[in-house]
Amino acid sequence: MRSDNIKKGIARTPHRSLLMATGVSKKNINRPFIGIASSFSDLIPGHIGMRDLERQIEKGIHTGGGQAFIFGVPAVCDGIAMGHSGMRYSLPSRDLIADCVETVAEAHQLDGLVLLSNCDKITPGMLIAAARINIPTIIVTAGPMLDGESKCEKLTMIKGAFEAIGKYRNGEISKERLIELEEASCPSAGACQGLYTANTMACLTEVMGMSLPGCATAAAVSSEKRRIAFDSGVQIVELVKRGKCPLDIINRDSLRNAIIADLGMGGSTNSFLHILAISNAISSSSDVGSSMNKEVVSLKDFDELSEKIHQFVKLEPSNDITMTEFHRAGGVRAVLKELLKSVPEFKDLEGVALEKTSKITEDAYVDKSVIHDYKEPFTTKPGLGILRGNISPDGSVIKISAVDESCYEFEGVAKCFDSEEDAMKALEGDKIKAGDVVVIRYEGPKGGPGMREMLAPTSLLVGKGLGTSAALITDGRFSGGTRGICVGHICPEAANGGVIALIKDGDKIRIDINKRTLDLIVSNDVLEERRRQLKPFVVKNTGFLGKYAKTVSDASHGAI
Repeated sequence: MRSDNIKKGIARTPHRSLLMATGVSKKNINRPFIGIASSFSDLIPGHIGMRDLERQIEKGIHTGGGQAFIFGVPAVCDGIAMGHSGMRYSLPSRDLIADCVETVAEAHQLDGLVLLSNCDKITPGMLIAAARINIPTIIVTAGPMLDGESKCEKLTMIKGAFEAIGKYRNGEISKERLIELEEASCPSAGACQGLYTANTMACLTEVMGMSLPGCATAAAVSSEKRRIAFDSGVQIVELVKRGKCPLDIINRDSLRNAIIADLGMGGSTNSFLHILAISNAISSSSDVGSSMNKEVVSLKDFDELSEKIHQFVKLEPSNDITMTEFHRAGGVRAVLKELLKSVPEFKDLEGVALEKTSKITEDAYVDKSVIHDYKEPFTTKPGLGILRGNISPDGSVIKISAVDESCYEFEGVAKCFDSEEDAMKALEGDKIKAGDVVVIRYEGPKGGPGMREMLAPTSLLVGKGLGTSAALITDGRFSGGTRGICVGHICPEAANGGVIALIKDGDKIRIDINKRTLDLIVSNDVLEERRRQLKPFVVKNTGFLGKYAKTVSDASHGAI
């Protein structure tokens, strides 16, 4: 065992003494050492129930014959960090989390890991760590929140709380109703109720085979989730015995499976960043695993597959179906069953359950009213798309599933802002009208720094009734809850001298989802003159964000 490095032989007498100080018995010191990396936090609804899940995982590990050790990693709630300077820390926290898991696992020579996660950047951070360290690993995502309800109205965090601000400011609801929605929208522990980033990444983790079947969609407060946590603890010991490691599971085929599922379900645009970052972690790993597969994915894979994959699942925020209803309809297993049957590019692979997808899904229940037959999709368009053009020659991302089909071709007039705060002031002051394209720049990975989510302005745009008559483009990113004509991840970003930095108020911008284009209707000569006048961007931040800004890559490479 790898842990023999800290517990075998005369020279390790001090090490064993220290381990016994933690309560490890003489009998258990010879068992596999399994770390439980817990992102428990009292600050985050998706994580407040993890103390119970830690216990279930620990019980499972000891039942399976291992010795469990719980250690903590940081976690950020994107919803609470939204709309202020704190959001600059969200995306950087992904790599910080990966560093934390790697540090503890390597320093203590753990034999295996159970990574307890849930919200937006924690799950991809843990997947990056799993690929880097490449010791047997299972991920347990803590599960979605129950649906909110008030006066027989089903609520979610986005439609019940964020968009309520715009409705209140528009005079559609009273202050009293606003308070009612605030109190009722988030009724339990768990990740917010729609196919936002947290639940998208949980689903894709299950698709990749890094969590047990049913884990992604079982509610955070359910006994089913507790059983999955226990079973994950038992299973990790079996993986250690078999030497089944993440790079035997996460490879080109499983990442392409994740992309296909993402497109078919219309998940969060953030998944592009995270899949590319996980791919980089595989290619950078010093241990290629028994699969010997160093092939990874790039934005070209998203481009290729987005031309082929139909959207056959449509969940909140682009529909009223929540994760609770998706779970009842069959969840990820039902999606996998449909993809295996209908999409030749989708591969039948083995994950941590140690069974192929075809075996896991052969008896899966499928509610066709929620999970359509692939040949009868909601739309032949994919859920997500890559747009290119003179504004984004290196790519940009749009959640097609969250755009009304009447808006697939949109031309409007630019109104430019150099920060999210400035754009919010304009929106709150009714300065944005139908036909406008809100341009928010210097919010990319380097320019932010930290590539903030723009859920507040996009929600306010929709809440004010402009979801189909105005657009928003940014070198920042979006929440999985964003809907409307919103294009993010524009590359090159403004801080790197991208064309988005050259746009001026009054310029015409054309968005064409059918042609996958995003263009500024300004001549090259004018752009060249503007470029000559553009002042070089200077990183002014110190501390963690300063280091991040100086080393981060662009969004088209995962903001690694």
